[in-house]
Amino acid sequence: MSTAPTIDVQDLDTPDVGVDASDAEVIDVAGGLIATIGTGEDTRAGGDRAVAAAADEDAPLSIAEVAARTGVTAHTLRYYERIGLLSVPRDAAGHRAYTRDELARVVFITRLRLTAMPIRDIQAYFALVAEGPGNEDRRLALLEAHRDQVKTRITELESALGVVEFKIATYGGACAP
Repeated sequence: MSTAPTIDVQDLDTPDVGVDASDAEVIDVAGGLIATIGTGEDTRAGGDRAVAAAADEDAPLSIAEVAARTGVTAHTLRYYERIGLLSVPRDAAGHRAYTRDELARVVFITRLRLTAMPIRDIQAYFALVAEGPGNEDRRLALLEAHRDQVKTRITELESALGVVEFKIATYGGACAP
């Protein structure tokens, strides 16, 4: 099955992003951007495909549909709402009605959690976003500090992987990069 691949970008006008902004549909994710680029096979996690699929739909999604598309449980989605990471509109019956924007935000939160960003830092980031323009330097500082932590953790994991590969080779297994 072929879907539109997506990438997380901070600024499509940045030349080192490696995409042609004229081919991108940009979805604003409260201070971050998710861009749907061209066509082809999607190699990213389900959340990005969920946003790409929702980009073609105008109908709101139920909490169950968002959970199925993103892999985030309905319980976690309600938790995100309760702690202020999400604000989901309700339909006439009072049911949650996720739009493309809320879906994109769920994917963005999921990416931050995947990198082990603490909930309190995600809350701080979205609080800055909610304040509006004028604090981009603080948002940037928060994200840069987290990026540095992620890079340190990657280095630690690569070192640990080297030990595991050594042990595999010691026991006669093949270790290919």
